[in-house]
Amino acid sequence: MNVILTCGGTAGHINPAIAVANMMKQRHPDCNILFIGASGHMEEKLVPQAGYELKVLPVSGLSRQKSLAAVKKNINAVKCVLSAVGRCKKIIREFKPDVIIGTGGYASFPALYAGHQLGIPTCVHEANALPGLTTKLAANIADRVMVCFDESRQYYKNPDKVSVVGMPIRQEFLTMTQQEAKERLGLSGRPLVVSAFGSQGAKVMNQTMAEMFTMEKNDGFPFHHIHAVGSFGWGWMPELVHNNGVDLEHSPEIDMREYIYDMPEVMVAADVFISRAGSATCNEIAASGTPCILIPSPNVTNNHQEKNARVLEKSGGAVVVLESECTAERIYSEVNAMLGDGKRRAGMEAALKGLVKTDATERICDILEELAKA
Repeated sequence: MNVILTCGGTAGHINPAIAVANMMKQRHPDCNILFIGASGHMEEKLVPQAGYELKVLPVSGLSRQKSLAAVKKNINAVKCVLSAVGRCKKIIREFKPDVIIGTGGYASFPALYAGHQLGIPTCVHEANALPGLTTKLAANIADRVMVCFDESRQYYKNPDKVSVVGMPIRQEFLTMTQQEAKERLGLSGRPLVVSAFGSQGAKVMNQTMAEMFTMEKNDGFPFHHIHAVGSFGWGWMPELVHNNGVDLEHSPEIDMREYIYDMPEVMVAADVFISRAGSATCNEIAASGTPCILIPSPNVTNNHQEKNARVLEKSGGAVVVLESECTAERIYSEVNAMLGDGKRRAGMEAALKGLVKTDATERICDILEELAKA
């Protein structure tokens, strides 16, 4: 069997695709997997690191503004899509896939559209309750649409081809124990706090974490802290932390990275996880059962991150702090309160694990096999 997975832009689109690829290889060891993504984005790091071949396309995102610059940007985006469709047709003819699945990102649509034109079965998975632009376009041509929530059916023109499958998650989030994860990371003794705000990072949250590092130093580093800066903040945050009086070179309790590549181990090992509230992240948190503090991004379509976060909060598994109310003092206080109450954390873990659909990846693979046979 030959399978093409197309995704890109952010880890929230890429990691679910990798989870599906891993399951397909587990089911069919001789399965040939190819990824199609966008040049200059996270997939160029994550996909090869997961052991899969990646073909990249030159793509450009659309602007929702009405300025002249936005119009020019959108004209260029259309040109990129047309060029990408032609490139995808060449890739598809050479690879000869039995099925193509898209999990989001601007690279997905050209690959799915090219596959549709060439008569290849196609499907798309949407992580959020409300479909994004790529999914709306792809849903019109795809043979199947897969969603995480039953209420999402209403947003599609052909609900009869929509399947509720949940969110594909790498098996390590479900099977690894906290003790195993901490042993793999070489951590023992003091608690572990992890913070990450997307593969690109968020400036205001990086600034908040830099302030929190200073508080940790002043308190004698009461916990080990792993922080993912993201690509946009990697150039300037080390200097900010240094100017705040924290010497990272001589502060082993703080592990600041551009990106957390071993996220299953790190998240499962964490006693408290601080992050945005993208759908993929929320599902990974639920699968690992890690007590969390969620600060939803206010800069997303339809405020979908806060909606995601409130689901976890309602279950009792998360504390939600809006960015407008977020300070280093508030987050530091919430972290210390959680770390000081083991019974509370145990309750949060149980609540989170009760939310996740553990067989989502299997359901998606079932659909891929069904389409491939057809």
